[in-house]
Amino acid sequence: MVVKAKKHLGQHFLTDKNIAKNIANSLTEKGYDTVLEIGPGMGVLTQFLIQKNLNVTVLEIDTESVDYLQNVFLTVHKKHLTASKKLTIIEGDFLKQNFVSLIKQQQVAIIGNFPYNISSQIVFKAIENRAFVPEFSGMFQKEVAERIAEKEGSKTYGILSVLTQAFYDVEYLFTVPPTVFNPPPKVDSGVIRLIRKENYTLPVDEKLFFNVVKTAFNQRRKMLRSSLKPFNISDKLREDSIFAMRPEQLSVQKFIELTNKIANDGI
Repeated sequence: MVVKAKKHLGQHFLTDKNIAKNIANSLTEKGYDTVLEIGPGMGVLTQFLIQKNLNVTVLEIDTESVDYLQNVFLTVHKKHLTASKKLTIIEGDFLKQNFVSLIKQQQVAIIGNFPYNISSQIVFKAIENRAFVPEFSGMFQKEVAERIAEKEGSKTYGILSVLTQAFYDVEYLFTVPPTVFNPPPKVDSGVIRLIRKENYTLPVDEKLFFNVVKTAFNQRRKMLRSSLKPFNISDKLREDSIFAMRPEQLSVQKFIELTNKIANDGI
Protein backbone atom coordinates (compact mmCIF):
# COMPACT_ATOMS: atom_id res chain seq x y z
CA MET A 1 0.00 0.00 0.00
CA VAL A 2 1.29 3.45 -0.97
CA VAL A 3 -0.41 6.68 0.01
CA LYS A 4 -0.96 9.16 -2.80
CA ALA A 5 0.08 12.70 -1.92
CA LYS A 6 -2.90 15.06 -1.76
CA LYS A 7 -2.39 18.57 -3.08
CA HIS A 8 -5.11 20.13 -0.91
CA LEU A 9 -3.25 18.91 2.19
CA GLY A 10 0.08 20.25 0.92
CA GLN A 11 1.61 16.77 1.05
CA HIS A 12 5.15 16.20 -0.24
CA PHE A 13 6.45 12.91 1.11
CA LEU A 14 10.13 12.83 2.04
CA THR A 15 11.80 9.81 0.42
CA ASP A 16 15.40 10.16 1.63
CA LYS A 17 15.88 8.11 4.80
CA ASN A 18 19.23 9.72 5.64
CA ILE A 19 17.61 13.13 5.78
CA ALA A 20 14.75 11.75 7.87
CA LYS A 21 17.28 10.22 10.26
CA ASN A 22 19.14 13.54 10.52
CA ILE A 23 15.90 15.35 11.37
CA ALA A 24 15.09 12.75 14.04
CA ASN A 25 18.61 13.08 15.42
CA SER A 26 18.23 16.84 15.74
CA LEU A 27 16.26 16.18 18.93
CA THR A 28 18.33 16.68 22.07
CA GLU A 29 15.98 14.43 24.12
CA LYS A 30 16.50 16.70 27.13
CA GLY A 31 13.67 17.71 29.44
CA TYR A 32 10.95 15.51 27.94
CA ASP A 33 10.15 11.86 27.28
CA THR A 34 7.48 12.32 24.59
CA VAL A 35 7.72 13.61 21.06
CA LEU A 36 4.74 14.76 18.96
CA GLU A 37 5.17 14.35 15.22
CA ILE A 38 2.83 16.45 13.09
CA GLY A 39 1.91 15.15 9.63
CA PRO A 40 3.87 11.88 9.52
CA GLY A 41 2.47 10.82 6.13
CA MET A 42 3.90 7.35 5.48
CA GLY A 43 6.21 7.49 8.49
CA VAL A 44 9.64 8.10 6.95
CA LEU A 45 10.53 10.18 10.01
CA THR A 46 8.45 8.11 12.44
CA GLN A 47 10.56 5.00 11.85
CA PHE A 48 13.58 6.76 13.35
CA LEU A 49 11.68 8.42 16.18
CA ILE A 50 10.42 5.09 17.54
CA GLN A 51 14.01 3.85 17.79
CA LYS A 52 14.72 6.53 20.38
CA ASN A 53 14.05 6.25 24.09
CA LEU A 54 10.91 8.33 23.73
CA ASN A 55 7.17 7.86 23.63
CA VAL A 56 5.99 8.87 20.17
CA THR A 57 2.62 10.41 19.31
CA VAL A 58 1.86 11.08 15.65
CA LEU A 59 -0.97 13.34 14.55
CA GLU A 60 -2.15 12.98 10.97
CA ILE A 61 -5.12 14.65 9.26
CA ASP A 62 -5.20 12.28 6.26
CA THR A 63 -7.31 9.16 6.86
CA GLU A 64 -5.45 7.16 4.22
CA SER A 65 -2.11 7.95 5.88
CA VAL A 66 -3.53 6.98 9.29
CA ASP A 67 -4.57 3.57 7.92
CA TYR A 68 -1.10 3.12 6.41
CA LEU A 69 0.64 4.04 9.68
CA GLN A 70 -1.52 1.66 11.69
CA ASN A 71 -0.88 -1.22 9.26
CA VAL A 72 2.87 -0.68 8.99
CA PHE A 73 3.92 0.55 12.43
CA LEU A 74 1.82 -1.79 14.50
CA THR A 75 3.19 -4.77 12.54
CA VAL A 76 6.43 -4.18 10.59
CA HIS A 77 7.99 -1.71 13.04
CA LYS A 78 6.49 -3.12 16.22
CA LYS A 79 9.87 -4.64 17.17
CA HIS A 80 11.23 -1.14 17.84
CA LEU A 81 8.68 -0.53 20.58
CA THR A 82 9.50 -1.84 24.05
CA ALA A 83 7.51 -2.06 27.22
CA SER A 84 8.87 1.34 28.26
CA LYS A 85 7.91 3.09 25.01
CA LYS A 86 4.70 3.45 23.07
CA LEU A 87 3.47 4.73 19.73
CA THR A 88 0.15 6.54 19.62
CA ILE A 89 -1.44 7.28 16.23
CA ILE A 90 -4.12 9.99 16.23
CA GLU A 91 -6.22 11.22 13.32
CA GLY A 92 -6.82 14.93 13.52
CA ASP A 93 -5.92 18.50 12.60
CA PHE A 94 -3.16 19.90 14.84
CA LEU A 95 -4.41 23.47 14.47
CA LYS A 96 -7.86 22.47 15.75
CA GLN A 97 -6.64 20.34 18.64
CA ASN A 98 -6.78 21.41 22.28
CA PHE A 99 -3.04 21.21 22.76
CA VAL A 100 -3.01 20.73 26.52
CA SER A 101 -5.53 17.88 26.30
CA LEU A 102 -3.64 16.33 23.39
CA ILE A 103 -0.35 16.14 25.27
CA LYS A 104 -1.94 15.47 28.68
CA GLN A 105 -0.03 18.42 30.19
CA GLN A 106 3.34 16.77 29.61
CA GLN A 107 6.54 18.35 28.36
CA VAL A 108 6.77 17.33 24.68
CA ALA A 109 9.04 18.03 21.74
CA ILE A 110 7.33 18.85 18.45
CA ILE A 111 8.81 17.54 15.21
CA GLY A 112 7.72 17.07 11.62
CA ASN A 113 8.05 17.66 7.92
CA PHE A 114 5.47 20.40 8.09
CA PRO A 115 3.02 21.23 5.28
CA TYR A 116 4.23 24.57 3.92
CA ASN A 117 0.77 26.12 3.87
CA ILE A 118 0.29 25.85 7.65
CA SER A 119 3.87 25.79 8.97
CA SER A 120 3.81 29.33 10.39
CA GLN A 121 0.53 28.59 12.17
CA ILE A 122 2.12 25.49 13.70
CA VAL A 123 4.96 27.62 15.07
CA PHE A 124 2.56 30.19 16.51
CA LYS A 125 0.58 27.44 18.23
CA ALA A 126 3.79 26.04 19.71
CA ILE A 127 4.70 29.53 20.99
CA GLU A 128 1.24 29.89 22.50
CA ASN A 129 1.79 26.59 24.35
CA ARG A 130 5.50 27.10 25.02
CA ALA A 131 5.15 26.14 28.71
CA PHE A 132 4.76 22.56 27.44
CA VAL A 133 7.14 22.68 24.44
CA PRO A 134 10.84 22.73 25.41
CA GLU A 135 11.94 21.82 21.89
CA PHE A 136 10.67 22.09 18.33
CA SER A 137 12.48 20.67 15.31
CA GLY A 138 11.44 20.18 11.73
CA MET A 139 11.36 21.04 8.06
CA PHE A 140 9.85 24.14 6.50
CA GLN A 141 9.95 25.89 3.17
CA LYS A 142 13.51 27.26 3.18
CA GLU A 143 12.53 30.92 3.18
CA VAL A 144 10.25 30.38 6.18
CA ALA A 145 12.99 28.50 8.05
CA GLU A 146 15.41 31.33 7.29
CA ARG A 147 12.89 33.93 8.42
CA ILE A 148 12.39 32.18 11.77
CA ALA A 149 16.16 32.04 12.34
CA GLU A 150 17.03 35.49 10.94
CA LYS A 151 18.44 38.27 13.12
CA GLU A 152 17.66 41.99 13.01
CA GLY A 153 19.04 44.07 10.16
CA SER A 154 17.73 41.85 7.39
CA LYS A 155 14.75 42.24 5.09
CA THR A 156 13.89 38.63 5.92
CA TYR A 157 13.57 39.46 9.63
CA GLY A 158 9.94 39.91 10.65
CA ILE A 159 7.06 39.02 12.95
CA LEU A 160 7.82 35.30 12.93
CA SER A 161 11.49 35.98 13.72
CA VAL A 162 10.81 38.22 16.72
CA LEU A 163 7.98 36.24 18.28
CA THR A 164 9.86 32.94 17.97
CA GLN A 165 13.19 34.29 19.20
CA ALA A 166 11.55 35.98 22.17
CA PHE A 167 11.03 32.53 23.68
CA TYR A 168 13.33 30.12 21.80
CA ASP A 169 16.93 29.92 20.67
CA VAL A 170 16.75 29.12 16.96
CA GLU A 171 19.33 27.23 14.89
CA TYR A 172 19.19 26.69 11.12
CA LEU A 173 20.52 23.15 10.66
CA PHE A 174 20.57 22.26 6.95
CA THR A 175 18.94 22.73 3.55
CA VAL A 176 16.99 20.00 1.73
CA PRO A 177 16.58 19.95 -2.10
CA PRO A 178 13.22 19.30 -3.83
CA THR A 179 14.51 16.08 -5.42
CA VAL A 180 14.13 14.04 -2.21
CA PHE A 181 10.35 14.46 -2.10
CA ASN A 182 7.46 12.79 -3.88
CA PRO A 183 6.06 14.85 -5.50
CA PRO A 184 8.95 17.35 -5.45
CA PRO A 185 7.99 20.86 -4.30
CA LYS A 186 9.07 23.85 -6.39
CA VAL A 187 11.30 25.23 -3.63
CA ASP A 188 14.11 24.17 -1.31
CA SER A 189 13.34 23.22 2.28
CA GLY A 190 15.18 24.05 5.48
CA VAL A 191 15.43 22.23 8.80
CA ILE A 192 15.61 24.25 12.01
CA ARG A 193 15.65 23.52 15.74
CA LEU A 194 14.09 25.65 18.47
CA ILE A 195 15.19 25.20 22.08
CA ARG A 196 13.11 26.99 24.70
CA LYS A 197 14.93 29.65 26.67
CA GLU A 198 15.45 29.04 30.36
CA ASN A 199 13.35 32.12 31.07
CA TYR A 200 10.56 32.01 28.52
CA THR A 201 8.41 34.77 30.00
CA LEU A 202 8.74 38.44 29.11
CA PRO A 203 9.28 41.35 31.52
CA VAL A 204 6.45 43.22 29.78
CA ASP A 205 2.80 42.56 29.02
CA GLU A 206 2.97 39.75 26.43
CA LYS A 207 -0.26 40.69 24.69
CA LEU A 208 0.98 44.25 24.21
CA PHE A 209 4.37 42.94 23.03
CA PHE A 210 2.73 40.76 20.37
CA ASN A 211 0.55 43.68 19.28
CA VAL A 212 3.50 46.10 19.03
CA VAL A 213 5.56 43.65 16.96
CA LYS A 214 2.72 42.84 14.57
CA THR A 215 1.67 46.49 14.15
CA ALA A 216 5.27 47.60 13.52
CA PHE A 217 5.91 45.01 10.81
CA ASN A 218 2.55 45.55 9.12
CA GLN A 219 4.13 48.77 7.79
CA ARG A 220 7.74 47.66 7.88
CA ARG A 221 9.02 50.36 5.50
CA LYS A 222 7.86 53.14 7.81
CA MET A 223 9.57 54.51 10.89
CA LEU A 224 8.04 53.36 14.14
CA ARG A 225 6.66 56.82 14.92
CA SER A 226 4.39 56.37 11.89
CA SER A 227 3.60 52.66 12.00
CA LEU A 228 2.77 52.72 15.74
CA LYS A 229 0.27 55.61 15.55
CA PRO A 230 -2.60 53.31 16.64
CA PHE A 231 -1.05 53.26 20.14
CA ASN A 232 -1.65 57.03 20.54
CA ILE A 233 1.93 57.67 21.58
CA SER A 234 2.53 61.03 23.28
CA ASP A 235 4.51 63.74 21.46
CA LYS A 236 7.21 63.49 24.11
CA LEU A 237 7.69 59.75 23.58
CA ARG A 238 7.65 60.14 19.80
CA GLU A 239 10.86 62.15 20.17
CA ASP A 240 12.65 59.09 21.58
CA SER A 241 15.32 57.94 19.10
CA ILE A 242 13.85 54.41 18.94
CA PHE A 243 10.84 55.78 17.06
CA ALA A 244 13.09 56.96 14.23
CA MET A 245 13.99 53.32 13.56
CA ARG A 246 12.28 50.77 11.31
CA PRO A 247 11.10 47.46 12.77
CA GLU A 248 13.75 45.27 11.10
CA GLN A 249 16.42 47.29 12.95
CA LEU A 250 15.15 46.23 16.38
CA SER A 251 16.39 43.13 18.20
CA VAL A 252 14.02 41.16 20.41
CA GLN A 253 15.44 43.03 23.41
CA LYS A 254 14.80 46.36 21.71
CA PHE A 255 11.19 45.34 21.02
CA ILE A 256 10.85 44.54 24.73
CA GLU A 257 12.23 47.99 25.57
CA LEU A 258 9.87 49.58 23.03
CA THR A 259 6.87 47.77 24.52
CA ASN A 260 7.88 48.94 27.99
CA LYS A 261 8.14 52.55 26.79
CA ILE A 262 4.65 52.38 25.27
CA ALA A 263 3.19 50.72 28.37
CA ASN A 264 4.58 53.48 30.59
CA ASP A 265 3.79 56.38 28.25
CA GLY A 266 2.09 59.16 30.19
CA ILE A 267 2.55 57.52 33.61
